[in-house]
Amino acid sequence: MPFYSAEATPRFSEGASGSLRLLAYLGLAAALMATDLRSGALHRFRTFAATLVQPLHAVATAPLQLARRAREATAERAGLVAANAELRQQLLFAQAKLNRLAIVQEQNSRLRALLDARQKLGLRVQLAELIDVDLDPYRHRILINQGLRHGVFVGEAVIDANGVVGQVLEVADEQATVILISDPGHAVPVRVQRTGLRVIAYGTGDAQRIELPHVPFSADIKAGDVLVTSGIGGRFPPGLPVATVYEVLSDDSATFAVAQARPLAGFVHASELLLVSDEMLALAPLPAAEVAPELVGPPSGLRTPAPTEAPQ
Repeated sequence: MPFYSAEATPRFSEGASGSLRLLAYLGLAAALMATDLRSGALHRFRTFAATLVQPLHAVATAPLQLARRAREATAERAGLVAANAELRQQLLFAQAKLNRLAIVQEQNSRLRALLDARQKLGLRVQLAELIDVDLDPYRHRILINQGLRHGVFVGEAVIDANGVVGQVLEVADEQATVILISDPGHAVPVRVQRTGLRVIAYGTGDAQRIELPHVPFSADIKAGDVLVTSGIGGRFPPGLPVATVYEVLSDDSATFAVAQARPLAGFVHASELLLVSDEMLALAPLPAAEVAPELVGPPSGLRTPAPTEAPQ
């Protein structure tokens, strides 16, 4: 006789009792469905059951929600980082364009100032660019990109938009050396614009100062006076701005006054310069003996007495 366990016994047997239970269950289910369809009596039960199950559903789906939010946050952060990097690049590019625009605008301003100076002078002028600056305490020179091929000659005056820079000392084919008015060996004849007093301004080795020694105490010169070229000597055309007097003191011997003046030209900051000269001087430059470098400096008779030499 075969042995059957309780678990192996089918829920609904093929006997009459099993069929009756199945029919009873089906009838009960049909009755409940019909009742719910007509009256909605089970709606509250379903709502209550759904309320009970909702926390379990939230707990079950929480890992999935967290994973999705983490992916979204990561993607959003990556997008923000990329957008930030792009914006920083655009900002740097815009800043570079603004800096370049400012440089171009400054250069245009300098060129306009030089053009205004050219129109006011009414002289032969030539534009030159600054190549190098040598501001040794005993040697103030600059190098420009114009030379013999461009008609530059020794002794030609060099100015910027504000005033006299110096004069050409040496000329090569494609460039020229300019000695500045602040060079210790340079002197330029000037006159006080207010009174017409003619004096000589000497370089001091200081780019911000030139000196007017041997000024009589009776001379009418004071702080604030503007010095312009007098035209004596033929090197500098008359009327070019040179410097502004800021102090008048007594010299060591208490015999003369010494005026200190500040050059108007910007030796270091100027990048464009003008070579100026009279037309006749440009066509017929001075002889080599008259433009030797040793004559660029101040007359020796004004600094060191020379009683044995006859006055010129």
